[in-house]
Amino acid sequence: MTHSADFETAAARLRMQRRQAEQREAHYHEARILLLISQFTTPKSGLTGLTKLAKLDFLLRYPAMLERLLPAGPASWPEGTAPTEPERLAVESRMTRYKYGPWDQRYYSILGSLAARGLITYGDSTRADFHATPQGVAAAASLAAAPEWDVVASRIKVLKRHFNKSGSALKNLIYDRLPDAVDRPWRTEI
Repeated sequence: MTHSADFETAAARLRMQRRQAEQREAHYHEARILLLISQFTTPKSGLTGLTKLAKLDFLLRYPAMLERLLPAGPASWPEGTAPTEPERLAVESRMTRYKYGPWDQRYYSILGSLAARGLITYGDSTRADFHATPQGVAAAASLAAAPEWDVVASRIKVLKRHFNKSGSALKNLIYDRLPDAVDRPWRTEI
């Protein structure tokens, strides 16, 4: 092989590794959002609105921020669900400050992927109402039973217990009680 061929082979390998990493990350975000929607799906309603979805996901991804909103602070966590020290210093994936607070541009592709695979449905009204399908509920139950998703699933139950509010109410709560999360220019990382 020539030097040029070696370079091309190495470059192709790096591109493939990057695509695989992006795919793993996409699957991770899809699993988390599916767990969230499934927990908030009842026979009569689902998780209503992108604002509510984004605010709940923000609190899930930033457990130290969630802890600051819990009624009894750190004492509110069920056994084994409190943020670890590394989680208090970092987040699993950053969100961006946007018009109404924390946002992730991936929501549209995540929701589209989940819907295309028949795991969720959503209405086309002015405020989308996301529902886990029976297949989505089964997939979410399998995920929640896996050790690597146990803490996330437990934290989502905490969210439902304490923060099953409208998207607007959650936005106001975050603005009022977590100003450090929103007092920054648009499109900057939180």
